[in-house]
Amino acid sequence: MNIPSFTFDSGALKRNAKKPDEGTLYDLLILGGGPAAMSATIYAARKMMKIALLTKDFGGQMGYTSEIENYMGFQSVSGRELTAKFKDHIMQFEIPVHEGEKVIRLSAEGANYKVIMEYGSEYRGKSIIIATGKRDRHLNVPGENELTGRGVAYCATCDAPFFRDKKVVVVGGGNSAFTAALDLLKVNAHVTLLNFAEGWQADEIMLTHARQHGERLTLLDMHQVLEIKGSEKVEAMRLMDRRSNSEKEIAVDGVFVEIGLLPNSDFIDDGLVKHTPLKEVSIDCGARSSREFIYGAGDVTTVPYKQIIISAGEGAKAALSAYEDLTKKGLI
Repeated sequence: MNIPSFTFDSGALKRNAKKPDEGTLYDLLILGGGPAAMSATIYAARKMMKIALLTKDFGGQMGYTSEIENYMGFQSVSGRELTAKFKDHIMQFEIPVHEGEKVIRLSAEGANYKVIMEYGSEYRGKSIIIATGKRDRHLNVPGENELTGRGVAYCATCDAPFFRDKKVVVVGGGNSAFTAALDLLKVNAHVTLLNFAEGWQADEIMLTHARQHGERLTLLDMHQVLEIKGSEKVEAMRLMDRRSNSEKEIAVDGVFVEIGLLPNSDFIDDGLVKHTPLKEVSIDCGARSSREFIYGAGDVTTVPYKQIIISAGEGAKAALSAYEDLTKKGLI
């Protein structure tokens, strides 16, 4: 039940995709494959900049979203479908793409920047857009790591079908937790939503949808996960009621962790750009970081409201800022 990498068999992709040249100094290197990175790629390509896109995979968190109902032009679309449309769009341009490896280091190299990929490839650019998104936050309790892929999961879109008619706990209280719960309810699972805080942080429409499932949904706030138990697979959870400080154990077949995300920014050299204590890249209203010619876009940054439409807009903004700054300095 590991999260799969989505691939899209596109004729345009096969015709146009080519790997970047390690000997070329690019005007702009775009790091990431989510909506921010793909939007930045389109805008930079339309400005005729010499660019390369470097990403582990396409879609990011968007790719694992079962249903999107708030992106303009689509009353309802799956994350995989929207990712495919975005990807097909950028592949209409002859853009070098390095796909399948993550970025492991971003550093300064004189007046330019160097990016090192997972298996050793190195690329250089006059400017950088960091649009690497976020990753799942873990509970960090006993049993979580040992039972990941054996009942502990982080992607309901990927793994919900494995839990048909099962008892499942979704840990979290926000929109992502309720989205996971709805995915599981569709396969007739009995779902307990478990939240550390009091009340629920999800949008009211998500709460309304969830509550329509009656007895197959249990809402349990002010509870803390102490341990996930099982030998070969998840069998039970040990919880603490934070109101009474009493402990209890419940039988469960699966645990979906939906407690938020952490920015994918560990690859950035220390001191290269300013960031928050959580390592979100600090940017201004033009998507500029504290370092000249380094820009940030999407969920990896300090921009609030982590939404697909906002990430796409921020990616466009970052590309336009990079173009403007390089032009003003006579670098393109």
